[in-house]
Amino acid sequence: MNLLAIDTSADFCSVAASRGGDCFFRHERAGQRHAEMILAEVQSVLAEAGLALGDIDGIAFGSGPGSFTGLRVACGVTQGLALARGIGVVGVSTLLALADESAQERVAKSAASRVIACIDAHMGEVYHAAYRRAGDGWEEVSAPGVYRPEAVPVASGSDWTGCGDGFATYRERLVARLGDGVSAIRPEATPSARAVLKLAIPRFAAGEAKDAATAVPVYLRDKVALKTSER
Repeated sequence: MNLLAIDTSADFCSVAASRGGDCFFRHERAGQRHAEMILAEVQSVLAEAGLALGDIDGIAFGSGPGSFTGLRVACGVTQGLALARGIGVVGVSTLLALADESAQERVAKSAASRVIACIDAHMGEVYHAAYRRAGDGWEEVSAPGVYRPEAVPVASGSDWTGCGDGFATYRERLVARLGDGVSAIRPEATPSARAVLKLAIPRFAAGEAKDAATAVPVYLRDKVALKTSER
């Protein structure tokens, strides 16, 4: 299958495409410019892959959690392109994509088989999940949730890799909570469309694609900001 993947849940505008067994990938820092950049990035990746939008058989997207605005961009573009083509979509947790991307980047050294993914949720909280490698995929140890750093679930065992900007913002509090179970920290790791694509491929192959209208964000939390009284 020829597939397209989009992730704009963090500071990066990330797009990937597969043609046969080949993956084509762009991952550009966007700040708040996701909406301005995304369609041009899609066109660039498709051109590099030698594909037109009409050649795409399905679209995967980072469904969240993450930036509220970024998630809406990814879902809106996914819905629009998929509706225009009449093709199905697959949503992938950005926490799982973060874990997989972190593991991919470490593979040249020592592959991470246990990953704690933490994204800064602001307002003194993190989006958190924990995953353990299971064959070619991942087993969910702690389901995605939103927590204060000192209250995240503590996974049993050792040799966990902590990844994501939650560890950049709340490193000391998370390390104090997680203890010696964490042997490495990668605060610079971020979700990517490459990881979203990799995780979505077996789901497309298994016939799990859904209607374009199901491309909606997973926020985990409804509040965007604290009230003045709460601050």
